[in-house]
Amino acid sequence: MSDYGSLSDDYYLNMVLQTEMELPQQRETLLHYFEQMQRRFSSNSRFFAREKGDHVLEEDREGGSYRWTSIEAKRLQSGVVNPESLQIAIDQHEQVLEIAPYALSLSFLDCESLSVVFGFDYQYSGNQSELIADVLGVPLALSNFVNHISPGMVSYEPAIQFAIDSDLHTQARLSFETRGNPFQPREVEMSDASDEILSVYLTLRRFEGFRNNEAFKEEFKKLVIHGQRLLDEHIVDSVLRPLQSAIAAS
Repeated sequence: MSDYGSLSDDYYLNMVLQTEMELPQQRETLLHYFEQMQRRFSSNSRFFAREKGDHVLEEDREGGSYRWTSIEAKRLQSGVVNPESLQIAIDQHEQVLEIAPYALSLSFLDCESLSVVFGFDYQYSGNQSELIADVLGVPLALSNFVNHISPGMVSYEPAIQFAIDSDLHTQARLSFETRGNPFQPREVEMSDASDEILSVYLTLRRFEGFRNNEAFKEEFKKLVIHGQRLLDEHIVDSVLRPLQSAIAAS
C-alpha cells in the first residue's frame, strides 16, 4: 500500500455519506452513535455541537494526526488526518458504515451518494493560482490570454470529473482549492502574505444504485481501490510531486 504522507504537509482520507432524508437528531440517538464510535476508538474524546446543528466527535489535534466523525442534517462524515498508514483510515470508515445503519436507522434507500476523498494540503505563502498554472500549465487556447495577465493571476482552480463505470454511477473528480483573496498578488509583491493552505482533492463518488446496507462497505472498498489506482498511476508523479518540488524550490 502506498504511503502518501510524504507527498504533502498534511494528507487525509475522508468518507461522506449523503442522504436524501434528514438524519436523526434526537439526543439519545446521537449519543448512542457517538458512544459506539468511542468504544471502537477510545482516543476520540472531544465531543461538541456547532451552531448550525452539526455534531462532532474527534481526537485531540495537537499531535498532528487525528480522527473525527460528524453528523449533519443530511450528511454522515468520517475522517482521519495524517494516519500512520492508509489502512488505519480505511478501518475507521468501515466501522462507521457498519454502525450507522443500525445506530442511525440509515437505509440504503435513503443514500443519495457515497464519497471517498483523498486530500493533500500544502503550505504556500505565494500566489497559489500562479503556482498551479506553472506546475500544471494552462490550456493552449488560453495561453495567450494568461501571458498578458499582470501583475498576477487571482484565481485558477482547474478541475476534471469523469465517469469510472458505463452507467455513470461511479465518478472521479480531481480538483484544486486555493486560499487567498483578490489582493494576493499585491500582498506577495509586498512580501506581506502569511502562509496559506493549497489543497488537492481526489474525490471518488458513487451515486444511488445501492442494493442493501451491506453494499455501503463494499462500495467504499471499491472507491478506495479506484482512488489508489488513479493516484499511483496518474496523479502522484504528474501532479503531487511536481507541486511539492515547486513549493520547495520557491
